[in-house]
Amino acid sequence: MAWIDNNGLILVSNSSKFAFGFNPTKDVTFFLLVVIHVSSSTIVWSANRGSPVRYDDDFVFAESGNAYLESGKSTIWSTNTASKGVSVMELRDSGNLILLGKDGSTIWESFSHPVDSLLSGQNFTQGMKLVSSPNNNNLSYLLEFKSGDMLLSASFKPPQPYWAMGKDERRTINQVGGDVTSAILDGNSWKIYDQKEVLLWQFIFKDNQGANATRLAVLGEDGYITFSTLQDGSIVASQTRIPQDECSTPASCDPYFICSSGNRCQCPSALPSCKPDTASFCNKANYHVDLVDAGDSLGYFALSFVSPSAKTDLNGCKTSCLGNCSCTAMFFDSSSGNCFMFDQIGSLKGSINGAVFKSYIKVSASQVNGDSGGGGKGRLPIIFGIVICTGLIILGLIYGGIRYQRRKNKLPDSAKESSEEDNFLEGLSGMPIRFSYNELQNATNNFSIKLGQGRKNYDPSQSSEKSHFPSYAFKMMEEGNLKDLIDRNLKVEEEDERVSIAIRVALWCIQDDMSLRPSMAKVVQMLEGLCPVPSPPTASQMGTRHFSGFLKSLSGDATSSSTSGDAYLSAVRLSGPR
Repeated sequence: MAWIDNNGLILVSNSSKFAFGFNPTKDVTFFLLVVIHVSSSTIVWSANRGSPVRYDDDFVFAESGNAYLESGKSTIWSTNTASKGVSVMELRDSGNLILLGKDGSTIWESFSHPVDSLLSGQNFTQGMKLVSSPNNNNLSYLLEFKSGDMLLSASFKPPQPYWAMGKDERRTINQVGGDVTSAILDGNSWKIYDQKEVLLWQFIFKDNQGANATRLAVLGEDGYITFSTLQDGSIVASQTRIPQDECSTPASCDPYFICSSGNRCQCPSALPSCKPDTASFCNKANYHVDLVDAGDSLGYFALSFVSPSAKTDLNGCKTSCLGNCSCTAMFFDSSSGNCFMFDQIGSLKGSINGAVFKSYIKVSASQVNGDSGGGGKGRLPIIFGIVICTGLIILGLIYGGIRYQRRKNKLPDSAKESSEEDNFLEGLSGMPIRFSYNELQNATNNFSIKLGQGRKNYDPSQSSEKSHFPSYAFKMMEEGNLKDLIDRNLKVEEEDERVSIAIRVALWCIQDDMSLRPSMAKVVQMLEGLCPVPSPPTASQMGTRHFSGFLKSLSGDATSSSTSGDAYLSAVRLSGPR
């Protein structure tokens, strides 16, 4: 199937509201296959979010009906619809990418395979998941239906929930009872249904954008679900977010830090470094650990959503945590006897719903005794390291200041010389256009956009035929297949004589024998059509001379003709890898 490459776009919806195609990553070196809201440049779905591909990888819509993304010999993503009767691929104005059968039935759709976003009209049902991109601590978040509710969880092992629609006081209850199994963004609300499609709850947005507004919900790497409205040329953010409390996500602060209003983060006084040694509790024999009291008025985001690990007293809870090498923290509710133990924890917060928890963090015994005895000696290397690093930084700043001052003193002369050179070159007729630094900076969006690219003569990652590009170019020239040498993104007609001239001049310019290479003046004349361009020696001539010289060397005939043959061979040999 032939595709029209329009700046990487493969399909555009009827109203040109959404497009499907390739979009570069931030560093403009890799590409994602996405559905994008055109006017706001907002990505609403991605096929290969975690596995970006290179510019020469392929998207294929095969005759079998399967659509897939291929990198080399590996399949990065696939719809897995081979032999299912797919005949049409369609992008609708809703942003839904669909594969249709011959009878018009839907075989596959992107709305049934969400990534981290939901659009208006997209039905999010039981069995689906929204998964955020991982944050700096490699922690991601997921939204799913579980235990009759819609939950947000952190991807700890096991996952730890931190929000439930059924416990959010902002929801509107339309009908009591039933387990929620689906949700859909509809107008100015997020509607939640049971298995029989009975409306149970509504999550109404504060900002009224109209019934026909295109809403977008995104689960971000900070753990919040944010809502916005996609408009022509812009995206309008809503004040509504899930969860609402700024300290209710697992990564409001770094692990073990206490989050308070204003997103202020403070380390518990019992953990001066806030980095307890937790990695080796289960990996070392005779490893001595202890529990430190983190405080009485602390809570943890998951305590309202998980069942207690045990019902016991405080000593029993501490004993259970100390006896379990996986336990890194415990919380005890003295009023109920509930003991909660966690293998991993995120940030802490104030007490939850007035409950008073006793909070303990497991640390190595050496950390507990770090202020006495050998613990003081253990800090000496750290102190020395800090002193040395500080000294090196100061010396570096002094050295940098001296270098800067010297350059500053020399700047006027060099700037003057540069200005005189620019004026001289600009005064010469026939010179190419000279661009200033600011012009180049603006044209490349602060040097983030690559304006052009070549390739090395030798690239071992290419096929054997294409690995040495000059040899491949010579062969294609001989066979008359110039189109295989031209970048497929260039709109060049095959019969354009300028292409043939440029390639023939290039093949003369890379001859191994420098005496055969034309001068720059000759190159300019040939490119401007002022003189004819002779055809470079053919590959058959190269092979005949080489074979003849090889036979003569075997027979010992070291005559002048042999030397001449070698000279000719050298003359037409393409220059090697660079």
